[in-house]
Amino acid sequence: MQTPELFDLRGKTAVVTGGGRGIGLDIAIGLAEAGADVAVASRKRPNCEAAAEEIRARGRQAWSFSVDMSREPDIKSLVESLQQTLPRVDILVNNAGVTWGAPSLDYPMEAWDKVYNINVRGLWQLSQSVARGMKEQGGGTMINVTSIGGYKGAPDAVQPAIAYNSSKGAVITLTKDMAVKFAPFGIRVNAIAPGPFLTDMMGHVRENPAALNHMTAAVPLARTGERDDLKGVATFLASPASAYVTGHVLPVDGGIMAT
Repeated sequence: MQTPELFDLRGKTAVVTGGGRGIGLDIAIGLAEAGADVAVASRKRPNCEAAAEEIRARGRQAWSFSVDMSREPDIKSLVESLQQTLPRVDILVNNAGVTWGAPSLDYPMEAWDKVYNINVRGLWQLSQSVARGMKEQGGGTMINVTSIGGYKGAPDAVQPAIAYNSSKGAVITLTKDMAVKFAPFGIRVNAIAPGPFLTDMMGHVRENPAALNHMTAAVPLARTGERDDLKGVATFLASPASAYVTGHVLPVDGGIMAT
């Protein structure tokens, strides 16, 4: 197989949660540009349909689904809809996530539960359900979107989001365990750990020049992530180019984890 063929996703069907905007949208578009047909799922259906239109404009099939990843019945309904609508699921991108900012000593348990229900519990419930179908069809690939915040602590003054950071640490370990447990079924599981990308979650930084300068000063490449920075990474992990790669977490952080 020649190198371009290794990255070719034509004939594959992908599902991207949280794909209506931000990092999820960029990944969904990247997979479509590599040839995949893509289903986009998130809480806000209009965002999903807009994303689907962008994918169709690139000549690929696209579908949009509404799902609240904190609700078990919603996830079950999504799985049923995927089974009824898509020919199969070859690629699952678990990107849906939420954060909640508050000082650690005042952090409400309501916030903790909300973050973990979406970032960890919902991710696992969907992965488990999709893995059953992948096992029957002979395999597939999963990509979890975590964060470099899951590797280490951060002062409240820098990132007052203890539930978010620890939930992303849980996803890092979950990725490794899923990779080992799903390997006998031909399912590869890897993760992407973005560094600073100016998504909606980072609005407080985007609107604060001093905070933005402080953030980029910690990045060896001296900039925040841009829309194209995740497309190639996601395509690599979803494609035959990474056929012998599973259980790994790839930071996309401009070099922060190297410092």
